[in-house]
Amino acid sequence: MFNNENNSIYMVFNAAGVFFAYAMLAGSIYYAPVDFSTKGYWAMSIGLLTLALVNVVKYRLDDRASDDRIAKLEAAKAEKILEDYVVDKN
Repeated sequence: MFNNENNSIYMVFNAAGVFFAYAMLAGSIYYAPVDFSTKGYWAMSIGLLTLALVNVVKYRLDDRASDDRIAKLEAAKAEKILEDYVVDKN
């Protein structure tokens, strides 16, 4: 429970940071002395960059979870082999 509470504190802090960063980006795009079409390209690039970053993080977490699952299966298999070996010896 303590770890979950710590994670939620970090998540709220990071969410506030992301919101602040997007607010600052929106302000800089709004006040930039360029054409509206250029502002649109900037906004699209920010959105696509956000999408790419979320996907990278998701796939890395999925890969790590898969590796952990495989390691647990291999450990259980090794334990079962050792258990069978010890039982057969007695």
